[in-house]
Amino acid sequence: MPDHPNLRPTFPPLAGLCTYAEASRATLSLDDCVNWLKRMHYAWRRLHQIFTAHITSEPVYELKTAFSLHAHYCAEHADAIRTRVSEMREPPLGLEVVPHSALELACDEVLCAPTTEERLYGLYAVLLPALDGAIEQYLVETNRLADAPSVRILRFAQLELADMRAFGEQALATIDGSQISKSWGQLLDQSLANAGGLSGRDSKSVHELTRQHSTQPFQYDRIPRRDDRFQDPFNAGVNPEAFLYDPEFSPRDKTLMMFYKRLREIDVPEMMASILVEMSDKPWGFTRDMTRQLWDEARHAMLGEVGFHQADIDWTQIPISFLWSYNLNTQLTPQERHAVLFFIEQGLMPKTGKRYEWEVGKASGNPLAALIQDFDWADEVLHAQIGREWYVKDFGDLNKAMAYGDQCWSKVMSHWREYLEKGLTEHRNWWPEIYQQACRNWGVSPDPRALAFCETYESIRADLKEISGSA
Repeated sequence: MPDHPNLRPTFPPLAGLCTYAEASRATLSLDDCVNWLKRMHYAWRRLHQIFTAHITSEPVYELKTAFSLHAHYCAEHADAIRTRVSEMREPPLGLEVVPHSALELACDEVLCAPTTEERLYGLYAVLLPALDGAIEQYLVETNRLADAPSVRILRFAQLELADMRAFGEQALATIDGSQISKSWGQLLDQSLANAGGLSGRDSKSVHELTRQHSTQPFQYDRIPRRDDRFQDPFNAGVNPEAFLYDPEFSPRDKTLMMFYKRLREIDVPEMMASILVEMSDKPWGFTRDMTRQLWDEARHAMLGEVGFHQADIDWTQIPISFLWSYNLNTQLTPQERHAVLFFIEQGLMPKTGKRYEWEVGKASGNPLAALIQDFDWADEVLHAQIGREWYVKDFGDLNKAMAYGDQCWSKVMSHWREYLEKGLTEHRNWWPEIYQQACRNWGVSPDPRALAFCETYESIRADLKEISGSA
């Protein structure tokens, strides 16, 4: 510090938020800010709806997982704006009100887009750039000191919007642009123009808007679909739990089955999306928390993918079953699916569940396997808490909630024999070839006991014997 008492070091003013000139600006009133934030909130919620509604039926794995992540981002940023609006003298919040019919039309059109190409264009070339532009415009015009809480949440949103848009640009570069109707692209642009942009403050146009894809209400498709890398999705010929819990097999060999189990978890987002779409009348907190869980499950699938990559195994050689999501989505109500989800999640909490898989990962000598299971276990503890918040409270008692989940799970028919008879699968035991390949990559000899593993689900084994006439 200087010796002279009247000389002070020059520190940034106003906590470094902005200059005096910026803090002196009175462009937007509080009501202006609230109305603008509500329009951005509407965009985030509709984007969440679009991403979630297409996770199940989107066959491309990379898009299925990215939609899961981007739905999570949208839910989190919508939630941040909801909280901020509630702080701005705004009871009732009015956050469910459609801010402009033309914005609604644009979002409806993207939701109802019948092709992946058009859906990607609507999301990543139209709606997300419009939202990004509205946020940037807001940050320029608002008083960055008076409205500092809004500025903060929107700057965070910009970070993840940039990631979403970067992914979208790469995705758009891979598609055939000729599949996107010029008139449809014009309809989206004209809808935003009629609404004055997402901000509502751009100069408005007057175009006659005629719905194209959204002439009929959106119909959710609950049948899971996979791209052609997913061979034999009806296959249930290997019981990974039987291998994992058999004490005679080594932890090293069990890591392969754990990688398979993780990658197979892509069926959880396929099922959870159906809950979110078909239970859209639930409180917003339900949507936010369940979308977080949905994203976690997609992340687990990608961790399994990374495990196989580390083992230098092409996961597309392995039949990644979708029977769990397929059977639940086609046989149970949304409420029953939620019950089954919680019943299974809660069942993973004892020592024989996620802790056991983590211990196997540690004992395997593979740091990646241990890391994957460490985070997987932590996530599942969170998911059980989410279930207690949004499922168990409806019963008022954990035992009743678990009993109902058990009852719903027991209702699910496997149809393994039917899938076999229809030629949808042979329930092939794919384990020996994958295990041998892993051993070659590891530079070790296969354990004869592990190599001979052929434990299928009991009912499948019985069906195979009956159909083949074998003893």
